Amino acid sequence: MRILVVQESDWLSRGPHQQHHLMEKLALRGHKVRVIDYEITWRAHWKGELYSRRKVFERVSKIYRDASVTVVRPAILKIPHLDFLSIIFSHTGEIDRQMKEFKPDVVIGFGILNTYVAMRLAKRRGIPFVYYLIDALHTLVPFGPYQPIARAFESMTLREAEKVLAINEELRGYAVGMGAEFGKTTVLRAGIDLKRFNPRKRGDEIRRSFGIQKRDIVLLFMGWLYTFSGLREVTLELNRTKSKYPNLKLLVVGDGDLLPDLKSIKSECGLEQLILAGRQPYDRIPDFISASDICLLPAQDNAIMQSIVPIKMYEYMACAKPVISTSLRGIIKEFGHGNGVVYVDKPESVIEKADEVRLSAHELGEKARLCVEKCDWDIISDDFEAALKSLIEKD
Repeated sequence: MRILVVQESDWLSRGPHQQHHLMEKLALRGHKVRVIDYEITWRAHWKGELYSRRKVFERVSKIYRDASVTVVRPAILKIPHLDFLSIIFSHTGEIDRQMKEFKPDVVIGFGILNTYVAMRLAKRRGIPFVYYLIDALHTLVPFGPYQPIARAFESMTLREAEKVLAINEELRGYAVGMGAEFGKTTVLRAGIDLKRFNPRKRGDEIRRSFGIQKRDIVLLFMGWLYTFSGLREVTLELNRTKSKYPNLKLLVVGDGDLLPDLKSIKSECGLEQLILAGRQPYDRIPDFISASDICLLPAQDNAIMQSIVPIKMYEYMACAKPVISTSLRGIIKEFGHGNGVVYVDKPESVIEKADEVRLSAHELGEKARLCVEKCDWDIISDDFEAALKSLIEKD
């Protein structure tokens, strides 16, 4: 198969997410994968240029060494607000170009604007189009007044897609509520590399390198540090109770919007129990999880987080680590109770709950591993490949 993927996030610097795993798995099986992406983080390293030229990145792999994906990044205006507007023009031209030159058998969308364009152009050419939801997309738009517009485009694409895939039941319900036909929607859950993420790994080297003692209880958060991640509240509560829980350490692995705030809290409060490891190579993530005792998803219960199940949950659980999560609707629906996930009502409650969980961490971790053992990426990839082939053969 020749697969064209469109998204409005940075394929190279963000993730790995669902699409990275699946596309690289299919590339390893001999399918040709081409991605049109968008440098969403350009503001963070902007050098004053007003225009970014088209770029092509060949033989890209983020997870599996022998995988090969081609990433095409269309030109954009690097001017706030106009950058999104320029997507309509530059990405339309690029999608049209790829359909003529690459001749995809199927088009898969993970975004909003460029995905709507891809859907329209695919329908015009009789190419099957799949909308793949890993988020309630319009809620991620950072500028509030744009969200109703984004919601309208997302809804139109959902209504007209030949197939809608969602990573959990909550998102499937969201898609149907936005206009997708129930019969065209399917849940294709997130997966896990059970060989890479497993309880047999040891995190001793990580603990030594950060000065973590054997008696310390390590709470781990990994991933992009969104302002709504709940980590600010957890950190402030840890600072407030640091004399009560002197052996509790919070290990944060990742980069993002909240990192400057966390650095300030650590510096101003002298909070040595907060360890900021920064962004780490994906190959080292299992070691960081293994170095922890309890993993965290303390996100605020907002519109963005209500329907999603981040891949980090599966990675935590595959390493047989208990997880403390806020009571997010999608997480509860996916994992329920008694499967190694413990819930709190608000991020501030994580510290006290961690002190309770540490006493049964091993037992909870075993339950967590058992819960996700059927979510192997090879099985998920088989289902994904079969879904795409059925669409192509039907046409």
